[in-house]
Amino acid sequence: MDMTTAPGEDARPILSLRNINMTFGGVRALKNVSFEVMPGEVHCLAGENGSGKSTLIKVITGVYRPAAGAEIVFDGAAVSSMTPGIAQSLGIQVIWQDLALFPEMTVAENIAFQTLSGARPRFVRYPAIRKIAEDALARLGVTLDVDRPLKDFAIAQRQIVAIARALVGEARIVFMDEPTASLTQSETDHLLAIVHTLSASGVAVVFVSHRLAEVLEISSRLTVLRDGALVGVYPVEGMTQSRITELMTGRTFDQSVRAHDISRNPVVLSVQGLSRPGEFRDISFELRRGETLGITGLLGSGRTELALTLFGMRQPAAGTITLEGKAVRFASNRQAIAAGVAYLSEDRLALGLNQPQSIADNLVMASLNRILSGRLISPTKKRALVSRWIADLGVKIGQQEDAISTLSGGNQQRVAIAKWLATDPKVLILDSPTVGVDVGARAGIFEIVARLAEAGLAIILISDEVPEVYFNADRVLHMEKGRMAGWHDPRATTLKDIEAAVYA
Repeated sequence: MDMTTAPGEDARPILSLRNINMTFGGVRALKNVSFEVMPGEVHCLAGENGSGKSTLIKVITGVYRPAAGAEIVFDGAAVSSMTPGIAQSLGIQVIWQDLALFPEMTVAENIAFQTLSGARPRFVRYPAIRKIAEDALARLGVTLDVDRPLKDFAIAQRQIVAIARALVGEARIVFMDEPTASLTQSETDHLLAIVHTLSASGVAVVFVSHRLAEVLEISSRLTVLRDGALVGVYPVEGMTQSRITELMTGRTFDQSVRAHDISRNPVVLSVQGLSRPGEFRDISFELRRGETLGITGLLGSGRTELALTLFGMRQPAAGTITLEGKAVRFASNRQAIAAGVAYLSEDRLALGLNQPQSIADNLVMASLNRILSGRLISPTKKRALVSRWIADLGVKIGQQEDAISTLSGGNQQRVAIAKWLATDPKVLILDSPTVGVDVGARAGIFEIVARLAEAGLAIILISDEVPEVYFNADRVLHMEKGRMAGWHDPRATTLKDIEAAVYA
């Protein structure tokens, strides 16, 4: 195990944990974990899904009580029994990935919520609430209309509201769980600037992110967990993404460019002059058999809108779509699926899968016609179809009847991909397939993509993370403000050049 001295050798940690153990149903979720954070430090907590990150945070915030022998020290004072109330009073705040905000309430009400709650009823003083919210936002250097309902704002602004609420709670240490998972690059840059502002003001930030480039940019140290155990604490200086990946997973991954020459392969999909007013204009490209075509660009570039049009969920105002030499004009996604076009949504939780339903039901929902016996679903055919794809994509499950919500993010995404592969598509559109998926699971997903392309499937890979398309696509289309801004061949250019073009 590697351990390094925290910044300021003589400084006292704001938070220190020793010998943290947690067991659920006979399974040890945390194994003798030690962890500490210095005042004003930006510290990354890294690990794959299931490594124990969330469990550790819940121990720190008093949601879980660790086994006997654990030590929790806050600002030099031992905490014998941490509870959520004690954690909040100490200034420990958590911003979970779902933010836990109230969309129907105003920005001011969300930010000042903790000042409104309590054991006794009290009158609500809106001028005071507004002042609290404006002061908190001012500390972050942000201006928002505090009287508007939160639901009117994009996810990036809601993240800021959650941070402002933490400041109202007199935060001394803030845990951020995947804060950039749903943000574009420009929004991410703004959020990271706010993290720097918090750090400069003396607030410690523990940053949890699967985006390793952000970890390297924002953190001074990182603590790595694997299978509930501490791997080590490392300085970020001199660290690389591949090294972090190795520490998190215990494995090495190939980061070489996979692009190959597909120019002689037959054209499967041809798009000419495709346009939708206000979304994209004059888009033309060809997609060949066995090709992975990467599409990247910032928010508003029209990537998802283009994908939805190819999938029949939106109608083009101009241009043509040709599938295997035949002009098509899909009136619905049903028609697109029947023709052999499949679309994996970027929003797995809301649109890609039905969380309360079983793994089996989710996997077959787009291919029910393949498991019918007469007019009824055949349980035998259904189980066979599910078993085939679960095995083929290496999905780790308990029982097919288990709810899809019981699976990790990476395994859920494999089921979502299997759902569309079960339709036997000619074209597979993957829209941000690794959102909310840890680094080890990401590598597995891209191995699947490469294998599908080698088998002849034509794939469109959409991502706002340039490295994903650079390392995994044969060609890269850069979209900007609804237009085609350029083409890139990963074999003939560098990652830095493409990132400069996209993020300029």
